Amino acid sequence: MREVGLIGIGTMGRNLALNLARHGYQVVLYDRDLQRVKDWAEQNPEVGFVEAMSLGDLVEHLSRPRVIWLMIPSGRPIDQLLRTLRELLQPGDVVIDGGNSHFLDTERRSRALAKWDIAYLGVGVSGGAEGALYGPSLMVGGDLSVYQSLAAMLQSIASRAQDGSPCVAYLGKGGAGHYVKMVHNGIEYALMQTIAEAYDLLSRLARFSPMELAEIFEGFQKSALRSYLMEITVDVLRRKDPITGKPLIEMVLDKAEQKGTGAWATQEALQRGLPLPAITQSVEARFLSTLKDQRIMGAQRLPGMTLRPVERQPLVEATRDALEACFLIAYVHGFALLSEGAQAHGYAFPLWEVARIWCIIRSAILEDLYSILSTEQNQTNLLLTDWFRQRFSRILPGWREAVGLGVANGIPLAVMGAALAYYDGFRSERLPANLIQALRDCFGHHTFERIDLPGKFHVNWRERNEPSNSSENPQRQC
Repeated sequence: MREVGLIGIGTMGRNLALNLARHGYQVVLYDRDLQRVKDWAEQNPEVGFVEAMSLGDLVEHLSRPRVIWLMIPSGRPIDQLLRTLRELLQPGDVVIDGGNSHFLDTERRSRALAKWDIAYLGVGVSGGAEGALYGPSLMVGGDLSVYQSLAAMLQSIASRAQDGSPCVAYLGKGGAGHYVKMVHNGIEYALMQTIAEAYDLLSRLARFSPMELAEIFEGFQKSALRSYLMEITVDVLRRKDPITGKPLIEMVLDKAEQKGTGAWATQEALQRGLPLPAITQSVEARFLSTLKDQRIMGAQRLPGMTLRPVERQPLVEATRDALEACFLIAYVHGFALLSEGAQAHGYAFPLWEVARIWCIIRSAILEDLYSILSTEQNQTNLLLTDWFRQRFSRILPGWREAVGLGVANGIPLAVMGAALAYYDGFRSERLPANLIQALRDCFGHHTFERIDLPGKFHVNWRERNEPSNSSENPQRQC
């Protein structure tokens, strides 16, 4: 029986340990909190977990080449652990980072450990606690030969795609796996925020109860919106609070936390010069939600809107179209970032393979995108495909109606509104950026391009009524 060392017995780590054990691996557990190790081993006596009392003890229990899987918080905790672990490991050993690490940190750690001939795989793990237990999506980055030596293990514990293949893929060198996981989480942020905005729009404008909304979202689940997130939204809306008897969702404080991956996706998009408003606004909406005390004061002091009555069924239909549109835009943004990132960082992942293995953001739409990406592999922007044009032709009126109702009634639709502005901007042959560039040239001499002549130009914009032959005419900048 092959041994695997697992460090970090939090929710994800515990369930991953059970998953590995269920597939025939002897799991050696270690955590800084030794009581966690003891408790989990005692709760699962039939599994036969090996309890390590120290990192040295963990290493001694593993046969070479050792495989150690980290499921601990990203950032400094991993760096601190690796400094100690490096002194205990030997050439040929493998460390798997299964946390939400920044892809550049993974690149750095991989280079550092390579000096000691220790392999480092950055593996994005998607599926949450349930996925870790029954089958996650695994996005692997690092040395190809190391992945190949562990492929059987990773494939055995992974979830299964619609065609039955394991949801695991080698995506390239270094931090490729964590890069793809970062983008995955950015899309997830946008999808969740869009669902929340639909919930807010319907509950505020038409006063649907959580139970009524559960029925509505269950209907959405039977349409093109079929997805894992929609499925669990129905479950959440139906859950009763055992304390008050009310719908539990009404007792949850409206402050959303985050682990940072969505913000990283936004930062990476800025570095690449890509507009990703659906993802960016979903991150900022979470930031805004944390300002609860200030929002309470704002509700008391700032003028708002009186809600206008609306017909329920037309609102439901418009909201459904807006949801579908924003789901589409979120995927467009994500795959655009993946395409740019693969080129910028030298990763090798095909986009269709990424679409095949994704888990939490699995949806009917993503299944369609898999087909598009696998047949149109040179397509760089999904919005330009016939499939997208046909979908938007059908849902665009409802999307506009939903956003308009939100604006007219003072209901914040951060992603729905920003995604619509992006769509309208993308389909605009001419944008007002000409004025922005003219202003930049006016105050900063940044030059501008003309629509009729090549090159860069600068003029004195403050000089009025210039003669046509004046030396103040636009001058080409070399």
